[in-house]
Amino acid sequence: MADSVRIGVVGAGSISVRGLLPHLGQPDLAGRVTLAAVCDPVPGRAEAAAAKFWVEQAFTEYEDLLARGDVDAVTIASPIGLHYEQGKLALQAGKHVHFNKTMTVTVAEATELIELAEENDLRIVASPGEMLRPHHVRIRELIAEGAIGTVSWVSCGAAFGTYHEDESVRGGSDVLTNIDPSWYFRKPGGGPMYDMTVYALHTVTGILGPARRVTAMSGVRVPVRTSGGVDVRTEADDNTVVLIDFGDNLFCVATGTAAGGIRGGFSGTYYGTAGTIDELLLDGEPFDFPDRDPAELSPRGPGNQALLPHVTGVHREIEEQHVYEDVMQLVDWVREGKPSIVTAEHARHVIDIIESAYRAAATGQTQDLTTTF
Repeated sequence: MADSVRIGVVGAGSISVRGLLPHLGQPDLAGRVTLAAVCDPVPGRAEAAAAKFWVEQAFTEYEDLLARGDVDAVTIASPIGLHYEQGKLALQAGKHVHFNKTMTVTVAEATELIELAEENDLRIVASPGEMLRPHHVRIRELIAEGAIGTVSWVSCGAAFGTYHEDESVRGGSDVLTNIDPSWYFRKPGGGPMYDMTVYALHTVTGILGPARRVTAMSGVRVPVRTSGGVDVRTEADDNTVVLIDFGDNLFCVATGTAAGGIRGGFSGTYYGTAGTIDELLLDGEPFDFPDRDPAELSPRGPGNQALLPHVTGVHREIEEQHVYEDVMQLVDWVREGKPSIVTAEHARHVIDIIESAYRAAATGQTQDLTTTF
C-alpha cells in the first residue's frame, strides 16, 4: 500500500472552503491524506485558506503548485472552463487528478485527458459519483426487476435560482467570505447544465445506461444577475430543456433552468407502466436499500450522504460530503489499487449529452451521441 497521498487543492473558492479543505484536513485521515498545498489566483486567498485549514503550502500560481508543491495528486476545484487546461498540466506533471464536476466542457477535451492519463499510468476520478449512493443502485435494480413495469420516460434536472449568489461565502469582508460567483454565468463552463444538471445526468445514465441521441432548446432567460451589489451579465445559457433518447423509445426530459425545479431533481423520477419511482419513493412509499435511515427521506439529506463509504464520524457534519467521497475514491485507487466507478469515461458521456444538447439547440437538429461508458 502506498504512503499518504499528498493532495493539492486547485482553487480556494466555494466548494473548497465549504467542503474540500475542511474534510481533507481532518485528523482521521492521517496516514491516508496529507493536505500538502492550495492555490488560488486571488491575492491572499490561498494563504488565508492554508492558515485556516492547516495546509502546508500556499501558491498564487497553479504552475508553482505543480512544480514546488510536492503533491501526488490534485483536486481541481476551479471554474469548469479551466478544468481541461489545468487537468492536462497536472497529468503532464505526473499527478493523479480528481475533477470536481464537470470534468471538461467538450468531449474532445475529455478524450485527450483520458488518453494522457493512460499513457502516463495516472488515475482520474471525475465527479459526481452519483452511483456510489446506495439508493441509486437500488433504483437500477428495481427497474431491472420490473418493479414499475416497462419504464416509459424519466424527468430530472436542476435550476440555478439564486443559489450561488446566496452561498455563505459571498458578500463577506475577507478573501474567504467574499468569493465572486460571476464565473457561473459566463462561458466557457458556466450555466446550470454544467454546474447542476450534471448530477442528474450522471444518475440517470448510471441507472439506465448510456444514451443514444439528444435534442434541446436553450438560451439566456435572466440576462443580468446581481452579486455583492455588482451586476453580472449572463453569457452562458441559463435556461435549457433537453430531450434524451435512450433507445427503444425510452426518453428523458432533463432541465437546467434559471428557476423552478422539475420532478425528480438529481435522482430522477421514473415513470413505468406499473408504477413510479420518485427519488426515494416507490409508488409513494419508501423503498428499502442497504442501511437506509427510515427517518431520512431526502436523497440529498445528511442521512443518505452519510451512507457514502467514507462519510463517517466528523465528515457527517461537514458540507459537500459527496465531493469528499469522490476525492477519497481517488485516494483509495492510488494507495490500494482499487479502481473507482467514478470514471472519466462516464463523465465524458455526460459531457457528450450537454455539449450535443447545446449544438442541437443552436442548429435545430437532433444530435447522435458518440460516446459510451
